[in-house]
Amino acid sequence: MKKFLLSAAVCLAFYSQAYSQGCVAIRSNGMMSCSMEHLGEESVSKGWQLNVAHRYFKSFRHFKGDEEQKERLEQNTEVINWQHSLDLTLIRQFGDRWTLAVGLPLLSNKRSSLYEHGRTERHNSNSAGIGDVRITGYRWLLDPQKATKGNLQLGLGMKLPTGNYNYKDTFYNVGPDRGEEVRPVDQSIQLGDGGVGAITELNGFYALGSHFSAYGNVYYLFNPRGENGTRTFRETLSPLRANEAITSVPDQYMVRLGVSRSFSGKLQGVVASLGARMEGVPVEDVFGSSKGFRRPGYVQSVEPGLSYQMNKFNFFATVPVAFKRDRLQSVTDKEVTAQTGNYTHGDAAFSDYALNTGFSLKL
Repeated sequence: MKKFLLSAAVCLAFYSQAYSQGCVAIRSNGMMSCSMEHLGEESVSKGWQLNVAHRYFKSFRHFKGDEEQKERLEQNTEVINWQHSLDLTLIRQFGDRWTLAVGLPLLSNKRSSLYEHGRTERHNSNSAGIGDVRITGYRWLLDPQKATKGNLQLGLGMKLPTGNYNYKDTFYNVGPDRGEEVRPVDQSIQLGDGGVGAITELNGFYALGSHFSAYGNVYYLFNPRGENGTRTFRETLSPLRANEAITSVPDQYMVRLGVSRSFSGKLQGVVASLGARMEGVPVEDVFGSSKGFRRPGYVQSVEPGLSYQMNKFNFFATVPVAFKRDRLQSVTDKEVTAQTGNYTHGDAAFSDYALNTGFSLKL
């Protein structure tokens, strides 16, 4: 049973995060699935844990709907985002049912494009700093001492607007006399979204045998604020984009389902997992206004993972590989379609995969 508990723990301890996969600004949520590690008999007492997770991806493939615009690469007009993030999460375990997590992301982003620099020269814009802090409480719905074959964990919390959502850099060929001008960077590389959000999570596992287990995560961030006041300058590209002059504060979501296998003997402490993952930004929020500029869409991925438990350390890595990317028609796209009678659908750049690595340490 301990081997199964470790398997169930680790498959949900891969520090699953919903991240921006390119121009669709799916921001880090720092799901605290690592609390699954506290199922072991030695871990039901009070204690502290530190999670450190790094994520990297490069987005460059453009999609309208789920159709790739391959001509963007051929014409060298694609937008490229490089993103690095380091998520630091401090976890406090209160007995065997309650957990509190405080997460702080550190971000470094670079964006290369033509259209943001007068469409004549390719230049980069950059952003770096802290992101939006998350404070989340978790509770096992069933008694972990009795529900050893399966359990559900509920998480509720807040996302605070600590990340700069009006980060600026120099843009070229767009100022007076086609000179330089300091402007806000694109929404996809802003450090925060400017909203106070409500975090909801549901994590679970179920034993499928002595070495196999199933796991699942559901995450939704409610962002009721409509616009954050950050100018996009998209109205200068087309008068029809006047409704996108200010940045929206969108909801976001993620769902993960999969199976894991723990090993014994010489591979004691190793857990492998394979799952499916879907994350995205909806066209409209559940609460509040959905006005302003956003790129709604979602990514569906196959997510293999591997971890190794060694004393108080747990090292882990996952590589979600996208098999479907869909840039949805935005509110403004629908309004322009209705006004002009011509179908309008914006595009977005997505990555092929993301690389998530890190470790957790019981203090």
